[in-house]
Amino acid sequence: MMHWTLNRYLGRQYLFWFTVFLGALTGVIFLFIVAELLRRSAGHPDATFGLVLEMGLYQLPGTVEHVLPFVVLFAGIFTFWRLTRSQELVVARSAGVSAWQFVMPALAVTLMFSFFNVTAINPIGAALNAKYHDMELHYLQHAPTLELTGAGLWLRQRGDGRHFLLHADHVGLKPLTLTPVIVFIFDDSDRYLGRVDAPRAVLRGNYWDIPDTWLNWGQLPPQHYDDYRLPTDLTLDKIQESMAPPNTISFWELPRFIRALKTIGLPPNRHELQFENLLSRPILLCAMVFFAAAFSLRMSQRGSTIGIIAFGLVIGGLVFSLDNVVTALGVNQDLPVILAAWSIPLAALALSNAALLYIEDG
Repeated sequence: MMHWTLNRYLGRQYLFWFTVFLGALTGVIFLFIVAELLRRSAGHPDATFGLVLEMGLYQLPGTVEHVLPFVVLFAGIFTFWRLTRSQELVVARSAGVSAWQFVMPALAVTLMFSFFNVTAINPIGAALNAKYHDMELHYLQHAPTLELTGAGLWLRQRGDGRHFLLHADHVGLKPLTLTPVIVFIFDDSDRYLGRVDAPRAVLRGNYWDIPDTWLNWGQLPPQHYDDYRLPTDLTLDKIQESMAPPNTISFWELPRFIRALKTIGLPPNRHELQFENLLSRPILLCAMVFFAAAFSLRMSQRGSTIGIIAFGLVIGGLVFSLDNVVTALGVNQDLPVILAAWSIPLAALALSNAALLYIEDG
């Protein structure tokens, strides 16, 4: 009964400071996001201040998700530091409560939030990120967009005062090849002008090479061209960058999207890595709890408090940075997706448990 009461008390303390740090970092991040968007929108008269604030709110959940390890680390360190300074942990430990029992309430809260974040908050954040991405393309970049659905690939581009909508069932790489291809042609008023049908279109430099083409233009009879060229400023890199970013797709939709990418021949490693990162995120957050406990439970000497907190922050920052580096290697296909997503969280969990074990029994 005593342990249950103590666990509830420790859980409430940790949840309170977790909420405080999450709210504080969210506010700071929102200010930085708005400042950056204001800088980028300086040369775009359509991007008003109200629109910038709206875009900042849409971008906020996805950005906050990246700093959750620091939120957990700060909340854990401050919770255990407060309990140590007030002698509450000292008294409880003298009554036979181990460090592992102190950690369990914070760990339980972190795990519950992690699963709720992945299964519920992430889909909402992905939908908001998708809105932000669309507004960014429309108001700040005016970039071409690529949309992938179960019906294949859709690509929009502009040129010669017209709009071109390209559709293909499959995509080949090196060189980029769309098969079969249909090009719908519109004027600046989005009035339909005609279409191009061909078995394939190959991206060669600054144009699409479309052999064996049938051009249907207005009320004219179909015309056949042995070789039809459509000017473009697209490259494979631009197309991949313009494709739906992984953070705009919810956890539940990522498997379907990955299958669709594989079906048409585009590399799915970015989206596979996003999915695996979401699965491994609870482990990384739990590791932050153990690090916080390891560097906070024995801060009874006044002179060592600042040093231990600083050391804990350095360790947490190092884990966070290494995770970003390994993730980047996975995106560039220098590491397998599974290794890039799971290596740092598992290593951090093992190291943090070893540190807590050493402090408790050493």
